[in-house]
Amino acid sequence: MGYYKIAVVGAGYVGLVSACGFAELGHSVVCVDKDGERVSKLKDGILPIYEPGLEDLLRRKLSDGSLRFSDDLKEASEWAQVIFICVGTPPREDGSADLSQVEEVARGIASVINDYKLIVEKSTVPVKTAQWIKRTIELYGGKGKDYDVASNPEFLREGSALYDFFNPDRIVIGVESERAESILRDVYSKLSAPILVTDINTAEIIKHASNSFLAMKISFINMIADLCEVVGADVKKVAKGMGLDKRIGEAFLNAGIGYGGSCFPKDLKAFIRIAEEHNVDFSLLKEVERINESRVKRFLRKIKSVMWVLKDKEFAIWGLSFKPNTDDIREAPSLKIAPLLLAEGVSLRLYDPKAMDNFRRVFPPSDRVRYFDDPYSALRGAHALVILTEWDEFKRVELSKVKELLLTPIVFDGRNVYDPEEVRAVGLEYYPVGRGSLSR
Repeated sequence: MGYYKIAVVGAGYVGLVSACGFAELGHSVVCVDKDGERVSKLKDGILPIYEPGLEDLLRRKLSDGSLRFSDDLKEASEWAQVIFICVGTPPREDGSADLSQVEEVARGIASVINDYKLIVEKSTVPVKTAQWIKRTIELYGGKGKDYDVASNPEFLREGSALYDFFNPDRIVIGVESERAESILRDVYSKLSAPILVTDINTAEIIKHASNSFLAMKISFINMIADLCEVVGADVKKVAKGMGLDKRIGEAFLNAGIGYGGSCFPKDLKAFIRIAEEHNVDFSLLKEVERINESRVKRFLRKIKSVMWVLKDKEFAIWGLSFKPNTDDIREAPSLKIAPLLLAEGVSLRLYDPKAMDNFRRVFPPSDRVRYFDDPYSALRGAHALVILTEWDEFKRVELSKVKELLLTPIVFDGRNVYDPEEVRAVGLEYYPVGRGSLSR
């Protein structure tokens, strides 16, 4: 068990969680970001994201001195023994990953390698990225110097990222030397989790393969939900029956309006693109993507079939984040449904426990876009309620009060939050996903 000086490059979602986590494990950590304003706020304990428990941990680690922030990559790299690359790899127009930030970090590290460094990819990157990092380091001043490059993909779920960091299902380490393996085993030695050691190419593929498989489970159950809706079956019970089979499992078998967020859509596109570059047929994953992209339009058709004319109606929308327990709206269904409803002449009454500030930046308040401080206020005078995120807060509402506040008692549930019988028992028309035929 050892103590290390660790630099985490990138103060985004993965970087912040990882930096705080490594500090809690007993290491000395500097988190580097080139955004000076972000760094200044982080030094004061102000987070740019919402993640349960992260703010408290951040402030504790700042207070005890195990974590600090900097905008000086070269200084941090010179000081550190282990450097984790946690910068963004956003999608380009063709679906491939933009690796310009990864290259920028590699160039910055190259010129300041003064003794042995372990440089670790934690960002989600295409297979063979480590080879490019090594080439970049060699070209920009690192030739002949003592270093290793390794892969250590992250598997953090937004909304439960701290739990995932400290209680991982597995720790994947892709290395080329026993020295790199030994250091990474040491870094994670306080965690109880199986460690899978592979070559670097294999480790890089594991992350893309994992996320693509989970996306496939979601699209599969959504496909089944469409059949259930037509024939009058209940997709929740179908998923339960499937999930009890240990070979399948219940996780990610929740039918709804599709997956979103910063990982699944991006990683699926990137994985498809990687396969195309190597002439491998990934048509299965293309179909997973197609099914997911069709969910919002199918949901809108359901709304139209019930409401008849949408023009000049008001809808309450509960849930703007792509999933509960986060303020992240990247690729969220709300970003797709809102403009479609507005184009139909609908006015929106919006509520989300954490994501409204982010949503306001895309849809500023106006006569037809209004934001409310609680879910009940959003309902008052609305012609229907549309649920897009399964926050626990929505599961605890008084359904009788929902009916009382709505102008017409209609609920479209894109996340199957409620039991249909309980909702209909209070006199609400209820339209979930894949739970019996469409009926009042």
